This record gives sequence, structure tokens and C-alpha cells, in this order.
Amino acid sequence: MSVVIIGGHDRMVRQYKEICQHHKCKAKVFTQMRTGLDKQIGSPDLLILFTSTVSHKMIRCVLDEVDESRTNIVRCHTSSGSALAEILERHSA
Repeated sequence: MSVVIIGGHDRMVRQYKEICQHHKCKAKVFTQMRTGLDKQIGSPDLLILFTSTVSHKMIRCVLDEVDESRTNIVRCHTSSGSALAEILERHSA
């Protein structure tokens, strides 16, 4: 399963990827707005938005690019590793 994580903390990127690998998911993590972000998203199976650490502009950019009929979108206010693990357990079953 492919996962895109939007938001979170810069220092947690490696841990986010390790948690995703543990759940047998391939992950892309974007903690900050980059040039060409909309082109890098692709069509993931699961899009996770950590809403407390991401700008409204970045959320709009990502949601405009994602096909909502093919991608599950999860919004989570906390950006902890345990919150990510819980989301992945719920959606990878």
C-alpha cells in the first residue's frame, strides 16, 4: 500500500518511514511546502494529513491533486508516531 504523509515534524520523518515499513507500506513524507509538490504526490492508496503542523495552502494544493475516489484521506490533529501507527493499523486491514 502506498502512503503519502503531509505535515508532521521534520525530525520525525525517519520514524514515519520506519513505522510505514513496519506496516508494509511505501511512504512519501512532506513536512514542508516545496516547489512542484503537486507533481510529486502521485496517486497514493492513503493520504494522511497531520493538520496541526501543516499550512492551509499546502492542504489545498495536495487535495486539489488527489483523486478522492481512489485515495482514502485521513485527517489527524496529532503528528505522533503512535497516531500514525494507529491510522495504518486501521487502514491496512
